[in-house]
Amino acid sequence: MKKINVTIWNEYRHELAEGQIGEYIRKIYPHGIHTFLAEKLQSEDFEIKTATLDEPEQGLSDELLNNTDVLIWWGHCAHDEVKDELVDKIQKRILAGMGLIVLHSGHMSKIFRRMMGTACRLRWREAGEKERIWTVAQTHPIAQGIPETFVIPNHEMYGEPFDIPNDGKIIFMSWFEGGNVIRSGVTFERDRGKIFYFSPGHETFPVYHDAVIQQILTNAIRWAAPACYVPPRITKQPESPEIIRTENPLKAINTTVLHK
Repeated sequence: MKKINVTIWNEYRHELAEGQIGEYIRKIYPHGIHTFLAEKLQSEDFEIKTATLDEPEQGLSDELLNNTDVLIWWGHCAHDEVKDELVDKIQKRILAGMGLIVLHSGHMSKIFRRMMGTACRLRWREAGEKERIWTVAQTHPIAQGIPETFVIPNHEMYGEPFDIPNDGKIIFMSWFEGGNVIRSGVTFERDRGKIFYFSPGHETFPVYHDAVIQQILTNAIRWAAPACYVPPRITKQPESPEIIRTENPLKAINTTVLHK
């Protein structure tokens, strides 16, 4: 069985915070969200590694990135610390076929905004309110085995308007107790790469402890995994598949200088 190489990248700042809030978060994720997800998403067809922002090369060396089939991204307070050179490398890898799963506040990450081409802003509120999630694309691979609707008892509210492109396919919608709604699970395709944004997962609530959430992420990994990779390429095709009988009006001119 060929395994899917999964890398879970986490900013890993909140879990190390000092004071009451840090202590509270560590009760939920003692060794970080990345370590918790790596343990809970284990599967025979996954090879899971973790990476964090403060590691050498911000956790994603060329070797690790080039051997990653699906990258899971969690970030919140340190988006601007991620180097643009790293974002360039991740984008290139996605366009070649690597899958990207962006979680919760990762909607404002450099890589997600780069791939969307929009501001990716949304409304938010921290009130610990109930979130009801609806599965609106029940035949999609990410939705397999997921109930039509389920509840997160307490969560940070994310709401519309959400500045993402209109080409996304909505898999999940959420309603919050305070009345807001959001497209909480949306897929995109960029060249050969598949992208899934999933909003549940605030660091102060045990959202990733939920078995349904874990199943969604497991499904998303399998959906986002590439069938193959396309190396960097140009689109030149000097030899035509059929005979060209139309006379080229530029045949006496050297046009190759235009393409250097």
